[in-house]
Amino acid sequence: MKKLSFSAKLGICLIALFLTAALLAPFLSLHPPDQTNIAERFHPPSSSYWFGQDHLGGDIYSRVIYGARISLFVALTSTFISLIIGLFLGTIAGYFGGWLDEFLMRIVDILLAFPGLLLIFALAAFLNPSLFNVIFIFSSVGWTGFARVARSQALVEKEKDFIQAARSLGAESSTILIHHIVPNILAPLIVQATFTMGAIIIGESSLSFLGIGVPPDIPSWGNMLYQAKQSGFQPAFISIFPGVAIMLTVLGFNFIGDGLRDMWDPKAK
Repeated sequence: MKKLSFSAKLGICLIALFLTAALLAPFLSLHPPDQTNIAERFHPPSSSYWFGQDHLGGDIYSRVIYGARISLFVALTSTFISLIIGLFLGTIAGYFGGWLDEFLMRIVDILLAFPGLLLIFALAAFLNPSLFNVIFIFSSVGWTGFARVARSQALVEKEKDFIQAARSLGAESSTILIHHIVPNILAPLIVQATFTMGAIIIGESSLSFLGIGVPPDIPSWGNMLYQAKQSGFQPAFISIFPGVAIMLTVLGFNFIGDGLRDMWDPKAK
């Protein structure tokens, strides 16, 4: 197994930086994220307001830090739920086969027949903007990709000699699945999870930018871009800093995914 590449280590550092900022937001912020001062709206970056002030005079730096909490929480929670659902359904479909496999995979095919982002927007349009609903939307759509990967890996694993030996010794299907198949198919799913987190951050920001994601009173990077758009002819720094935060976070997750894929791929040179 190869070592992690430099880009993967860089990605880990970027994500660790944003996670640290999210966890320590009350200690790192200069001002409360909901503080307003209309008299100083659109004030440029200064020693008191490192990233400047938004359309309500709020501290952009503090809102970017608190926004990391929302974006990372949505990405991590939605990905974890999708991974668990997809791992469970895909593994049992690949291992047992038959009508169960056909039934589950036809559901996956139906969901994948719709463009992912279009389906997310359609669900968001019918639900009230809330943090729970955003997580529900991404979890409802995201599990299908994990299910297909888990199924394909389970189909390969169940034919291996050690699985056949476990069956011949009388091991139950649940034991084989939990102790033998699932641990051996986690690697590609973890790689996919890292890319999914980056995609969810972009998706959450897109929903909030359109006003159908996280409620406007909750500081998130997408909401900051939405409010910048509503402000008309605003200074560039209003949207630059949340945009850079989104870019660096997604880049970090993609770097980690590429590094893990190269490290765990036995065919990689």
